[in-house]
Amino acid sequence: MKGIRACVKKAKLVLLWVRRILFAPNHFKVNVLVKLRMNIFGGYLADQYVLYDFKHNDKGEYLSEFDWYRSRWINEPFDQMFNNKIICSEVLGKYVTVPQNILMKNKGGIVSLDPLSADGYKSYEDVIRIVSDQGALFMKPIAAGKGKDVYRLRKSPSGFEVDDDTLSETDFKEFLKSKDGWFLSKAVEQHPFLNCIYDKTTNTMRIITLRDPETGTYKVFFAVLRIGTHDTVPVDNGSRGGLIAKVDLDTGELSEARSLHSVEVYERHPDSGFRIKGSIVPGWDKVKTEILLLARQFPFVPFTAWDVLLIPDGICVIEANTSSGVNIIQVWGPQKRGELGDFYRFHGAIR
Repeated sequence: MKGIRACVKKAKLVLLWVRRILFAPNHFKVNVLVKLRMNIFGGYLADQYVLYDFKHNDKGEYLSEFDWYRSRWINEPFDQMFNNKIICSEVLGKYVTVPQNILMKNKGGIVSLDPLSADGYKSYEDVIRIVSDQGALFMKPIAAGKGKDVYRLRKSPSGFEVDDDTLSETDFKEFLKSKDGWFLSKAVEQHPFLNCIYDKTTNTMRIITLRDPETGTYKVFFAVLRIGTHDTVPVDNGSRGGLIAKVDLDTGELSEARSLHSVEVYERHPDSGFRIKGSIVPGWDKVKTEILLLARQFPFVPFTAWDVLLIPDGICVIEANTSSGVNIIQVWGPQKRGELGDFYRFHGAIR
């Protein structure tokens, strides 16, 4: 049985190499020979050649995409709790504020996620009525990440808005029919501080907690504020080109913002003009305390990447992830010989 599982994991790594490394977007137009060298020798993306400045830095000091993928197995067998976003929300909702999920479509059937709702399948007309009544809702995939297939839905005087596109009711119904494996959740009001930075996206913090291998206690290892732009509406994900600003773990002060799709550095938001560098995340000490309390509720999970929204009266945890892309960490410096690499090594994810 162990042999079978090992073969399955190796097959997944091969699939990862083909789908997420070899055919990954090449935003920096890296020379094809350089790209293939990065892909083949170490499992690095073409973009990472530029982001990590491999012209001047030793790539052996940096965690690769293979290292990241193997880290997803650290939380086994409990990783599925976080990979399924509906189950994740149900579990987290016992301990912290989470967005309210309304309904889902899976394998063609639409059902309500409200336990007080009557049993039975819902119709597309029900979905249209709910979107009309609720205001802004987010459509999200049940089991996917990186902001993929996330849409903001709302009723407008001229029809139904899907992000920045306005559809007729008929076209909106066809849009709903064309997709499967999604759920709708209520939009959450973000803290005024985040609206000042950029009010057209929900701007979340990625806060990583891990159980220290030496002490066995939980700690906040790393945090960034992800900030959307005109080009990423409605999401803020760095993998979609959003901005990321590092949060000082002691003070809550933000660094300059960076992008995974360019080498530009932003002290101010390119659309709103808000000064990012030097701003302080409101109530940062309380945020850290609440996230650590939450992490301790799951002693069987040594690593969690929390997506946290600052709201007027505290925090809302949008979701929890069993791993985190290493790009948003390593644009600030290599980690293979650093704390994250040591953590991966302790758990057998890398050598």
